[in-house]
Amino acid sequence: MSVLLLPNRTKDTDLTVTRKIASLLARSGSQALLADEFSADLAGAPARFLPRDQAFAQAQQVITVGGDGTLLRAAPECMAYKKPVLGVNLGRVGFLATCEVSELPQKIPRLAAGDFALESRHMLLAEVPGRGWKQIAMNDVVLFGRSRLHPMDYTVYCDGAFVSRYRSDGVIAATPAGSTAYSLSAGGPVLDARAPVMVLTPVCAHGMRAVPLVFSADRHLTIVAEKDNRDSVYASADSDAQCELQPGEALNLTTAPDALQLIVFDGTEQFHAIETKLMRR
Repeated sequence: MSVLLLPNRTKDTDLTVTRKIASLLARSGSQALLADEFSADLAGAPARFLPRDQAFAQAQQVITVGGDGTLLRAAPECMAYKKPVLGVNLGRVGFLATCEVSELPQKIPRLAAGDFALESRHMLLAEVPGRGWKQIAMNDVVLFGRSRLHPMDYTVYCDGAFVSRYRSDGVIAATPAGSTAYSLSAGGPVLDARAPVMVLTPVCAHGMRAVPLVFSADRHLTIVAEKDNRDSVYASADSDAQCELQPGEALNLTTAPDALQLIVFDGTEQFHAIETKLMRR
């Protein structure tokens, strides 16, 4: 079995953890694959170095080494190549990258032996008609005002029917996996990562009745930046790709047709992470 390792140099600065994973894979009868760019820094490691696209094509699984952000950035390629991914956490939280460094000696042999399960993580597909902006988000899609000095007005439609209007600093549309990120900070609920739903959470809404709303994953949401807004707003997917919307323009949201496959060793990993990384803070 071949496993592609995707380390984040800002987290695994000297690639010690990446080298450890390669060694554990070798001892378990599997081969680590890495992109050519790491060949000099990992000279002597039990790994094979290939161009990134070839490494993705030949791997059976992918391991990211960093944190949730590292896994988020790798997700589009993992989906494109249809490779399941395991995230090793070197960050502060780790709701997606649930494998801690201390667990590597137990989990890597299990991975090599095929002793794991796959769980789907559904993504959001965001589109802005007429602007050619189309993005996939694993955590969330956020609409926010160009200026944070005053709130904007947003109107929400579900399958074409009016749902709600928010005067707020922004609106967050989150997947179940992303419900523990920005949406949670804005007062949104924590969702079971397996649930086929998405949640809409207003940010600092100016109104006593503004509450988060949970929708079935098969719904089509439209969020309109009202034409009376004094300025434009931005849409952002997973805190990265952005698109500017002028007053009156809309953002369309649906569940993406494909899902990311996460490697898990226990079906309750999400709840363990919630208990240890949120409740004990």
